[in-house]
Amino acid sequence: MKKGAIYAATAYLLWGLLPVYWKAIKIIPPYEILFHRMCWTFIVCACLLGFTHHAQWLVKLKNPKTLITFIGTAVIIGFNWFTYIWAVNSGFIVESSLGYFINPLVNVLFGVIFLKERLRSGQLIAISIATIGVLYLTFNYGTFPWIALVLAGTFGFYGLLRKTAALNSLEGLATETGLLFIPAVLYIIYLQMNGAGSVGHINFGTTLLLAGTGIITAFPLLLFTAGARRITMTTLGVLQYIAPTLQFLIGVFVYGENFPQSRLVGFTIIWFALVIYTAEGIYTGHKRYRAIKFE
Repeated sequence: MKKGAIYAATAYLLWGLLPVYWKAIKIIPPYEILFHRMCWTFIVCACLLGFTHHAQWLVKLKNPKTLITFIGTAVIIGFNWFTYIWAVNSGFIVESSLGYFINPLVNVLFGVIFLKERLRSGQLIAISIATIGVLYLTFNYGTFPWIALVLAGTFGFYGLLRKTAALNSLEGLATETGLLFIPAVLYIIYLQMNGAGSVGHINFGTTLLLAGTGIITAFPLLLFTAGARRITMTTLGVLQYIAPTLQFLIGVFVYGENFPQSRLVGFTIIWFALVIYTAEGIYTGHKRYRAIKFE
């Protein structure tokens, strides 16, 4: 249990530090970073799967439904990655963090809409309060938080599709990046041939960081998977706020993003909703545990 919590917490810690990594290669256009991330992540995943001599999962891709599902998840996660990289390097780390704060609530909402799951009263209250927070940010602060909602929405749909997918995390990531590997490589070659590519035209350290996007994508995922298998969903639900909290703090205190009082009020309303959501989840999980224990 303790080891699982350490694995999961480390994964969220690394995801929380991602803005620093993207800022380090800010000189490179977001779309080029995305294509390199796709290529290098596929290479890392393929090497890991090859090292473990695990190839049976490829048979599952013969199923048209599975293949179509992963084409969909590949497009969605690609759009999510691009939005996040662009947002971070355009000075919107704080708003990006909001997207991952509200993502758990979006997951619950999607579960009700698409999977016909029943909404518990605590979840309904949390979603309602979060909606008020989003509306406050829109009308009082004067800016619709579209970056946060795009990130939360795309990641929510991604999770929804992956929920019923036949492959585990690493196999799925290998499939998604593999499907986009050839188009990404071709576009990188096109950029290089036209003198618009970054490889060979930037310093060696930045080139290494660009190649390292595969490792910083796959490694936290492996830690998360290892941790999720060893701890309860309740513990995982609490730990998931490490990443957006770090992103928020980095945006405000490291990169000095604007965070006026009016925006703080909107964020506070949403954080209050998350407190209710988390407390309700812990209480419900405890009740179920006691019910099973005393059966």
